[in-house]
Amino acid sequence: MNYHHLRYFHEVATVGNLTLAASRLNVSQSALSTQIRQLEERLGYPLFERAGRRLVLTEAGGIALDHAARIFQAGDELVAALEQRGGAVRPLRLGAQSTLSRNFQLRFLRPIIAAGEVDLILSSGNNAALLDALQALALDIVLTTEAPPRDRFADLIAHRIAGQPVGLYAVPGRLGHASLKEVLVHEPMILPTESSIRTGFDSLVARLEVTPRIAAEVDDMAMVRLLAREGVGVAAAPAVVLADEIEQGIVHAAPFPLDIAESFYAIVARRSFPHPSIATLLEATDAGRSGSEPGAAD
Repeated sequence: MNYHHLRYFHEVATVGNLTLAASRLNVSQSALSTQIRQLEERLGYPLFERAGRRLVLTEAGGIALDHAARIFQAGDELVAALEQRGGAVRPLRLGAQSTLSRNFQLRFLRPIIAAGEVDLILSSGNNAALLDALQALALDIVLTTEAPPRDRFADLIAHRIAGQPVGLYAVPGRLGHASLKEVLVHEPMILPTESSIRTGFDSLVARLEVTPRIAAEVDDMAMVRLLAREGVGVAAAPAVVLADEIEQGIVHAAPFPLDIAESFYAIVARRSFPHPSIATLLEATDAGRSGSEPGAAD
């Protein structure tokens, strides 16, 4: 498909006259006619039919004109993006670790959601797949609880944007115990699968020499939250995961520190043309941390 053919076609379709279009494009009428004919041969359909002295679009011409307009818009946006000037902003493509709290993701994205100026394309998955996509420039930013290994992802930059202590959370009836060890011995546990939380929890129970009863192992913090509020067991999680339930009094925190902390990272690739919203998000996160915003403080 020739971009110039589309430009010539668009001009003829706009003015409806070959002679006038040729004059505006500063080409000969015969050259313009040849360009239109070549485009019709490429598409396999006539794009115009005569109506008196005017050229009007056929059905295929109408479809071609609609697509041409979008192609030109995409081309203009490409130039604007590379020149980093105003105009339409491309969608922000964000990947999030599948176990990451949805509440945390929403808090991180709130500054650009509130502005309403950027479309979001959100995806989730395991860290390795997300980081590969980020390195291949298929994503703009990745949210995760683990910094990428430098030996494999040397061109990625990990910004630690928050950190929270991990606690035990459950409906009040499950927390009437005198010690942390009693909670772990007598109450079923809701745990995330492979994560820094799980690693810290396994170390904790080994030190206390207890074998907890595990009610559920899940790879989605949203499910940890739902199971805890339904009273299935005691969840090991940062407070941000159950922020709404804590505020409503549905779940309470056990008064026993675990000495487990979870860090949150925003990971980006070294790029000459980063998405402009990334700076906004990172600056807002820095401001929130310095202001001790709930859920964002270290």
